[in-house]
Amino acid sequence: MPASLFLSSGDLIADRRFDFARDLQLRGDIAAAADLMAQAAERAPHFASAWFALGELKQQLNLHGEAIQAYRKAKDADPEDRHGAKLRLIRLGAEKVSDMPPAYVRALFDQYAPTFEDALLNNLNYRGPELLLRAVLSACGGLKRPACFKSTIDLGCGTGLAARAFEKNANGFVGIDLSPGMIAKAEATGLYRRLEVADMVEGLKAEADASFDLALSADAIIYLPDLAPAVREVARVLRPDGLVAFTTETHPGDGVVIGAGLRYAHGAAHVRGAIAAAGLALCSLEEVSTRTENEAPVPGLIAVARKA
Repeated sequence: MPASLFLSSGDLIADRRFDFARDLQLRGDIAAAADLMAQAAERAPHFASAWFALGELKQQLNLHGEAIQAYRKAKDADPEDRHGAKLRLIRLGAEKVSDMPPAYVRALFDQYAPTFEDALLNNLNYRGPELLLRAVLSACGGLKRPACFKSTIDLGCGTGLAARAFEKNANGFVGIDLSPGMIAKAEATGLYRRLEVADMVEGLKAEADASFDLALSADAIIYLPDLAPAVREVARVLRPDGLVAFTTETHPGDGVVIGAGLRYAHGAAHVRGAIAAAGLALCSLEEVSTRTENEAPVPGLIAVARKA
């Protein structure tokens, strides 16, 4: 993942204390780093980056109450919450599961865009688009060339990995992504007839009824807590007999949780419920892992559904 976001305090001394605290953290002196980071935050009370970093340090020290206080101050200091302090608070049980701050997602992936593919493919053994293609081919009984999906929408398209995987079996790609940095990378592939910088659900709302044969989402729905609004809009934009296929992370329960990687994990019952509520027919729901983290596969699901 990209380096942590840094938003200057505008106070040179506070910024320097932040840097010195980071150096101490890298050397393994977490307690000293936390003390110095607290000084930086107290000197510049609107220094969101310092409050957020202090929350991280307090978590490392298992001082979760103090971490919660620091994350709340980070949110107050930056109402857009570009650091994603809200997600840390959810993870710590201090807030309920709810939507991710859009500014956090945009900042994260704008930073990530230059190294995104290298990190996913070479460090995380990412295979989401290939597994998604296999699931779609299986649901269709095997597709024959030339392409049979004449109009395809790629939700959370990123740099275009899904379009590359599907280009021999689909065309007419439209891509939606919240990150302008990712959209620029997708545009460079030459595979998309149109690309939109937009939130997934809002981007879908701008599309006409019954305008796509295939809707794809490779590891992007993991940034949505409730799948129902997106799946409902997908059902609307699909033509009769159109397919939707997406990957998500999962967990043993039925609801939605936020995992250690600060992405949402959806229980199988939640996925089935969202698909049924949208009036789609589930073709398959398969347990898979699309990536490896900390040398362990991340549990996931691939869903394929059809519009009757």
